[in-house]
Amino acid sequence: MATPRRSFMQSHQSWTDDLPLCQMCGVGTAPNCVYSADGKGTQSHPNEDGHLRFRGEDGCFLYGVFNGYDGSRVANFASQCLTAELLLGQLNSNHTDNDVRRILTQAFDVVEKSYFETIDDALAEKANLSNYVLPHNENQKMQERLKELEQEVSGGSTAVVALILNNKLYIANVGTNRALLCKSSSDGQNQVLQIGRPHSTDNEDELQRLAALGVDSARVRQAGQIAGQSSTRRLGDYRVKFNYNEIDLLSAAKSRPIIAEPEIHGSQSLDNVTGFLLLMSEGLINALESAHGPEQANQEIVAMVAAELAQQTSLEAVAQSVVERIKRLHHDVYVSGRQRAAYCSRHEDMTLLIRTLNYSLDDAALTPTQGGRIYPVSVPYSNSQSTSKTSVTLSLVMPSQSTLTNGTNTASTLEEGTPTPGSQSPTATLQSTNTQTQSSSSSSGDGSLFRQRGSQAAQPDETGRVPPYVDFSQFYRLWGSDHSDGQSTQGGLGPQ
Repeated sequence: MATPRRSFMQSHQSWTDDLPLCQMCGVGTAPNCVYSADGKGTQSHPNEDGHLRFRGEDGCFLYGVFNGYDGSRVANFASQCLTAELLLGQLNSNHTDNDVRRILTQAFDVVEKSYFETIDDALAEKANLSNYVLPHNENQKMQERLKELEQEVSGGSTAVVALILNNKLYIANVGTNRALLCKSSSDGQNQVLQIGRPHSTDNEDELQRLAALGVDSARVRQAGQIAGQSSTRRLGDYRVKFNYNEIDLLSAAKSRPIIAEPEIHGSQSLDNVTGFLLLMSEGLINALESAHGPEQANQEIVAMVAAELAQQTSLEAVAQSVVERIKRLHHDVYVSGRQRAAYCSRHEDMTLLIRTLNYSLDDAALTPTQGGRIYPVSVPYSNSQSTSKTSVTLSLVMPSQSTLTNGTNTASTLEEGTPTPGSQSPTATLQSTNTQTQSSSSSSGDGSLFRQRGSQAAQPDETGRVPPYVDFSQFYRLWGSDHSDGQSTQGGLGPQ
């Protein structure tokens, strides 16, 4: 079985070519980059991230982001194999939550075992060559072959996978990627929820798991890495799966310490939920946290996505714009020479997947008077490096009359509201919370993240202009009184 699997993996075929892509999500990517002293960036290795976004039968949707390292083989294999293990008839609407969690766990186990089957021949050859002592003229050839085999079998990947079935959300996580759910509830409260915590060397639960196996968790925490990676759960990586007794930090383990078993969260009902789901690779998270610190990272990226949703007409453009924005932020901090510049000399591959929930971009070309969204002039987000609470103000307006769809279910989640021209524009404020010590963070404001504009929008006058929402008359009067000596009324500020 190993030889056919190995040949299949090395071919250009895909198990999932015939599955339809989901049209309710977008993906943005950026390759790794190392900056020189003059701020110019160079890619140090091919992009190793992977992703999946498929629509199955029976109202089933599958999404995933994979953060590969030491090559893209495991990330690519996992994205194909996991899809084949979940979307080829294994799931249906009759399954209970326990059934879904069991199937997800089994799928990850199959992916891990199947991957190792593809490299078992190379592992056997590598072990065999390592036992030989050859003359010097032949030893060089053997070393070259060993190097080739090492490149073929090394590498691993972390993964965060989202499954939507029966309009319920399940998150399966292995490693250090991240899932965020941003939603507006019916009572007008906004929530930014980080689903799960990363499986890393500073995760207390993971350290306790390792300690129970005989590993010195204090040393692991101090080292910050295990075999070059901060993750304590991974797909692939034969070194920490088969040869862990040869790794100093893991040598005392009674059984395999680095596992590929996913931590599964859900189900969470998506009925009447308006917002979006974000799946992010570790490289994207680290780039933003390196530039601005970890305190506001979740709120910042949600604000960026919300801003782009209000301006772009495709989810692909939204996701790519956010990735480019984070990439630019990271670069600008490095060249600025400010305090955090030392953390921004490089970044790894970045991937962002956005799945909208009961939200459509189809009406993006509509004007406010036609019931479309109100686009903000700017949507600020906090880049504060302090730990104090700050807020991020988003001005977004959903279509005034629309029934929005999510998969096979439809729901109208907009509430009636008729703001007057002089009233404050709808906003949503996301209050900062510290997500480093909790598995999730939430925040609320006075308005909905996506609030209805209302049908009584201001009409253009005979010149085609719409009355302003902000009255600057008092500003002009104060300016005039302060500068009356140096300026004539004809040359002053304000409308003439």
